[in-house]
Amino acid sequence: MAAKKTKYPCFKTDKSNALFERAMNVIPAGIYGHLGPGEGQFIPVNRWPKFSERAQGSHIWDVDGNEYIDYMCAYGPNVLGYNDPDVDAAALAQLKLGNCTTIPGKVMVECAELLVDTVASADWAFFAKNGNDATQGAILTARAHTHKKKLIFFNGFYHGVSPMVQKIDYPGVTPEDVKNNIYIDWDDIAGLRKILEEDDDVAAVIAQPYDHGNFYDNKFPKENTWKQVRKLCTDNNVVLIIDDVRAGFRLDLAGSDHFFGFEADLICFCKALANGYNMSAFCGKEFLKDAASSLSYTGSYWMSSVPFAACIACINKMKKLDTPKLFRELGTELTEGLKEAAANNGFDLVVSGAPALFYMRIANDDSLFLHQEWIAECVNRGAFFASHHNHFINASLTKEDIKTTLEIAEEAFHAVKKNHPELG
Repeated sequence: MAAKKTKYPCFKTDKSNALFERAMNVIPAGIYGHLGPGEGQFIPVNRWPKFSERAQGSHIWDVDGNEYIDYMCAYGPNVLGYNDPDVDAAALAQLKLGNCTTIPGKVMVECAELLVDTVASADWAFFAKNGNDATQGAILTARAHTHKKKLIFFNGFYHGVSPMVQKIDYPGVTPEDVKNNIYIDWDDIAGLRKILEEDDDVAAVIAQPYDHGNFYDNKFPKENTWKQVRKLCTDNNVVLIIDDVRAGFRLDLAGSDHFFGFEADLICFCKALANGYNMSAFCGKEFLKDAASSLSYTGSYWMSSVPFAACIACINKMKKLDTPKLFRELGTELTEGLKEAAANNGFDLVVSGAPALFYMRIANDDSLFLHQEWIAECVNRGAFFASHHNHFINASLTKEDIKTTLEIAEEAFHAVKKNHPELG
């Protein structure tokens, strides 16, 4: 019997693989960090593209010419769509005036004013380049203000790559780097209260707005959790830092703390700030401004003007489009369709977290192997997901993109079902 014809045949990635071989000779790991195959998101490695040729809107093309609907969005920065015309026009206009100059461009002030006007808990803004810069700057500010050194983290955290926020078993991290860190479970208010009652050397609590870690279902905090955390921090002279690098502006343009009904002392942004132009920021309350001013903390490109112009255009366009509402609607339509496609083929697809940055897991198999296989089948047909990371909606995603994605998902589920007759 002839094989059933598929509308979405599997891609070949020969040029991408050859380029990766070249990269291995001159770049550690070929592609290092969270974009690399060694991170554990691209399994099996041979089913994934390694390098892109171009991007537009919600699509990317690899060096083999394969086209993908991209739900990783550069791991978050693509919030409006690749090559958004309004953001790029603002960036180009500023580039013609100047970018990295001896003294900052006036656009830095305009960008800070817009952030203060937009973010509910912000009285000022301090700019940098990466999310890690923002979280580390916030921690330094908290320590400078309180003259205390310990930090409280919620288990499952990710707050960047500085040694102080990594784990003890990570290469290059020493016990001394993390000796001032305290770890508790999400929603453990009793545990937090006990720590703060017994230890008066805690400078800050740092947390994501909800538990959106990797390799497990994401979850929102319990009712009143944040109000209780807020009160405990205030009562004990502890700075409350919200790491909104990943979720920022996707749930609420006023900040994810505003979405959950409380105010942070410091809040960190990066990914959705400027639609891919490289900048980050941490914003804070007036009482912390002097501490932030005192830091010996800067970088060669931290005050470059082009990203500030892009940020202004990006935030204004997000306001115009009401992107949190748009992302919620598009994300819900997509994830409900994906769950239906799974059920049609006998799979239980669990979707968790906010629709704007949803997390997926096939629950039929605790080992996650089935999930990894399905994700690879999707990617290899043109729907770019990652195995164990949350995904992102961007404003250029269309109904046609979602329709195509659901068709690809259906074929991918069918392929996995065919490969596993033992599932019945």
